[in-house]
Amino acid sequence: MFLKFLARRLIYVVPMLLITTLIVFSFILLIPGDPALALLGENATAEKVAQLRQQLGLDQPIIIQYFDWLKNAIQGDLGRSIFTGQYVHEAVFSRLAVTFQLVIVAMFIAVIGGMFFAITSVFFPNSLMDYIARFFGTLGTAIPNFWLAMVLVLFFSLKLGWVPATGFISITENPIAFLKGIILPAFSLGMVGIAQITRHLRSSLMEIMDADYVRTAYSKGVTRWHAIFKHGLQNAMLPVVTTIGILFGNLLGATVVIETIFAIPGMGQLAVNSILQRDFTMLQGVVLVMIVLVILINFITDIVYAILDPRIEY
Repeated sequence: MFLKFLARRLIYVVPMLLITTLIVFSFILLIPGDPALALLGENATAEKVAQLRQQLGLDQPIIIQYFDWLKNAIQGDLGRSIFTGQYVHEAVFSRLAVTFQLVIVAMFIAVIGGMFFAITSVFFPNSLMDYIARFFGTLGTAIPNFWLAMVLVLFFSLKLGWVPATGFISITENPIAFLKGIILPAFSLGMVGIAQITRHLRSSLMEIMDADYVRTAYSKGVTRWHAIFKHGLQNAMLPVVTTIGILFGNLLGATVVIETIFAIPGMGQLAVNSILQRDFTMLQGVVLVMIVLVILINFITDIVYAILDPRIEY
């Protein structure tokens, strides 16, 4: 049964990937301006512009451009940057390693923080901690991450000088410097995740703790702490898994703003630079990789959900 479920999900993923490539290719063409003219400058002659358009394949019909691009993309060739001449896949995957480090730390903060607030809120109902968790769950979704990022930089970097305001050092180079540089952008990025997980997990736990089988466990002498971890979390984690899967895609998209604020050389900053330079080839590669990652994460989320709850296979 699980293999049939896995096959059905794979059949769903393939057309989604094809639709993704078509949408990405179509949206990029809607960007105003001629890439050839942007590359050569406003003073370029029409002959030079036409020659460069021919070299870039921009003189071909749109449908031919799409299939040529799709064929090369399937082979791992996303073309070359119009401005630097660098292979797009090399630039994208080198920046992807930076973005992954940021998103993983943000996800870790979101999951740990969300579970902490949710569990303590359920363990101490109607207490100060419960009210703080509720307030935090509402506040986190209301505060824009770019505003929070600027406030954190102003206070912890400029005023206190505890951590650097900008820059990035990989964890493989210097773990301590990595943590100092990543904590503010990761917290700014993961704040909304803390709020979402807190709200969803708290709601699920509260519902489960009022269930009959949990009350039966209480009658047998099970402590509240044991009931939360033994009976509550095991069943309440199902909606949280879905939240985490969706959250990953949201955080990946939000890196465009956070990486620009903190000058982190990741996928988000690469996308912004590509838009400003009208480097449509690079932008196509960045957007395509981001969307494919989101689709794959959603696929993995479905599989994990089926493992945790076999009923989903039906």
